[in-house]
Amino acid sequence: MIARPLAGPHTLAAQQVTLDPDFLAGYSWRNLGPDRGGRSIATSGVVGRPQEAYFGATGGGLWKTTNGGEDWFPVTDFQISSASIGAVAVAETDPDLVFIGTGETCIRGNILPGDGVYRSRDAGATWEHVGFSESHGISTIRVHPTDPAIVYVASFGKYGVPSEERGVFKSTDGGDTWTKILFRDERTGAIDIAIDRNNPDIIYAALWEAFRKEYTMSSGGPGSGMFKSVDGGTTWTEITRNPGMPAEGVVGKIGLAVSTANSNRVYALFEHDDGGLFRSDDGGDSWELINDERRIRQRAFYYTHVYADHHDEDVVYVQNTSFFRSTDGGATYEVINNGTHGDFHDFWIDPDDPAHVVVANDGGGAVSFTTGSEWTDQEFSTAQFYHGVTTAHIPWHICGSQQDNSTLCLPSDWNAQRFEQAWAASADNGDTDDDAADRDPSDAHHHAGVPTAARAPAITAGSMDVHYRAGGGEPGYIAPDPKDLDVFFSGTNNGRYLDRFNRRLGTSREVNPYPWFYSGEPASDMVERWQWTFPIIFSPVDPNILYASSNRLWRTTDGGTNWEALSPDLTRADPMTLGHSGGPITGDMNGPEVYATIFSVGPGKRDTDIIWTGSDDGLVHVTTDGGANWTDVTPPDMPDFGRVSLIDASSFDDAKAYVSARRALLDDFRPHIWKTQDFGQSWTRITNGMRDDAYVNSIREDPAREGLLYAGTNHGVYISFDDGASWQELNPGLPDIPITDVIPEHDELAMASHGRGFWSLDNIAPLRQLDATTTDRDLVLFTPAPAYRSANGVVVSWCRLIYT
Repeated sequence: MIARPLAGPHTLAAQQVTLDPDFLAGYSWRNLGPDRGGRSIATSGVVGRPQEAYFGATGGGLWKTTNGGEDWFPVTDFQISSASIGAVAVAETDPDLVFIGTGETCIRGNILPGDGVYRSRDAGATWEHVGFSESHGISTIRVHPTDPAIVYVASFGKYGVPSEERGVFKSTDGGDTWTKILFRDERTGAIDIAIDRNNPDIIYAALWEAFRKEYTMSSGGPGSGMFKSVDGGTTWTEITRNPGMPAEGVVGKIGLAVSTANSNRVYALFEHDDGGLFRSDDGGDSWELINDERRIRQRAFYYTHVYADHHDEDVVYVQNTSFFRSTDGGATYEVINNGTHGDFHDFWIDPDDPAHVVVANDGGGAVSFTTGSEWTDQEFSTAQFYHGVTTAHIPWHICGSQQDNSTLCLPSDWNAQRFEQAWAASADNGDTDDDAADRDPSDAHHHAGVPTAARAPAITAGSMDVHYRAGGGEPGYIAPDPKDLDVFFSGTNNGRYLDRFNRRLGTSREVNPYPWFYSGEPASDMVERWQWTFPIIFSPVDPNILYASSNRLWRTTDGGTNWEALSPDLTRADPMTLGHSGGPITGDMNGPEVYATIFSVGPGKRDTDIIWTGSDDGLVHVTTDGGANWTDVTPPDMPDFGRVSLIDASSFDDAKAYVSARRALLDDFRPHIWKTQDFGQSWTRITNGMRDDAYVNSIREDPAREGLLYAGTNHGVYISFDDGASWQELNPGLPDIPITDVIPEHDELAMASHGRGFWSLDNIAPLRQLDATTTDRDLVLFTPAPAYRSANGVVVSWCRLIYT
């Protein structure tokens, strides 16, 4: 037996390497947290089991509590192929029967698509796919209150193009087969279903003509409407224009509820120029407008949710940015947020106890046993980060901007020892059971050979005790100052603010190159078009140079005091993409709706004169003279309106760069990555080996080994050893979740996700040194990564061939 160290990564040429499963078994992604919940639009309690409840994270799978919301754990990891949960329902007479619908239908600009409906027959321990693979979003699932074999699904369909798998569907065999029972046309989906629990043959349904594309959205049209069936969905009567409802005008999104206390009492939250909360006392035959306040119907496409109490017909709940409860049939309201997160999207009321409720909002799920006067905390690792960035700390920190929250940073090593101890204890105890059928459902989050103590929630508990903010706000990039560990440049809402934040002093200063107060104007009226997540990035070569981008590229060398425009408009700026967004009823011009902007900036890593830009409407430009001249070098097979998600300039060759793009809201989930070695004069498409629906959010070159690449996709992380010629999954211990950024940093691979927080893959030195013959040798010693005194020490790794 011969043991010899491998050559260092810098000496290895790009080559095809197949990851050996036994080699990969020595790795597992480590969840850093934070335990600060992210967006949820789906929740349900369990009738007869008041300590149990579920909520769906829009990028983090389904979570469950068995102790009244005090603790939550994921139950769909490694079992479903979409982490975006849009609907959940539990059968009242069979509490082990659970259905989830995937994909979001609160159609904001960064929604995540799903792949249909899943069913569990054992309270969430195991799952099977039961249909709707052609629908991007499942709006609602309702189970018959006394016959769990009867299930109804409201399918939105595809986000940005016409599709057939829309409308209301019914199953009479518990989800094995489905029949379409209500359909308007291929542009109109179903958004809500309400069943009369006193007579379940009476069903109300809402259809919604709406779409969300990369550059615009619409809520409302001729397809929208309300319908009623009295025979379990066999036949339907439209009630959209019944007496008391608006007789004409465009109809948008509709929320529906029927009271168990009085089957004739029906509520409709109605998007219309003359809309609001309507109430019927004769089962929908006639209606009365009860409340038209803007606070209960603003931004209708994102909210429009109404729920009726089971015991008192005059108690009704309405969700919007705040959570409203009425005891007089909707005429007046009290706000019952009471410390839980804002932006509300789903609600469940216990039929046996009206004080027991479960809510879903942009902070996740929460439970109350006091009618919302108090809510359980939302301390779980489902944060959605738009981007990630690492700092120069030793060990490094990772920072990001969380959806509907603030910026947040965590030290990379804060739970590393706990993670290692969990693995060691697992090995000692033989605790690596993967058989879900042999596990208690409350331990359903122990999958893929990863011990329970090494996964959320156990591994992330305490993360908020070590976090800190980096200035800025919800959506933006963060650029840590290379010269001062305490200074950060961070973006915030609608592109109107760039914050220079000093953590040590606790000071902030607005330093945007074009100060601007956004007031909902279309992109065509803006002097500078700033995107929701506009790039802010330092030059890797000169620590004094900071870039930011609108539709032009800007540079500062004095910390934002003065800025210089380095480019003309580097976008396509098609007039079709620059108009008002939203409508035809309710406009919605937030930062995500501002289009034709520079969405990615890739500064040269060896020469400050080299800068790459990519726009959200599909153009790639490069300058080699510091911005004096720009060349359009867009790959010829860039799809129309492809959003350039990231550009990474090479650390080894000035002429080389990598570009990723995505186009999910135009019904294109394919991975798009290109490589150039001649400043964009020619491009090679490099996606071989990726799954067909793994659209790409980030592409990074490893700075220690040329040809070693990492890609963050909507379905995990991929690795290539041969400069993109072939790709393999790099997801040991990682659920199928959307990855927004992946960053090689020192001896780790940092990652930000859009639904499960930050992660780290530790000790990547062996990955960097793999070649085609490594696993063929008897024993291989890997060269350790450089170590720092008083940091994490040195990891010595080896690979031994076991003969059988």
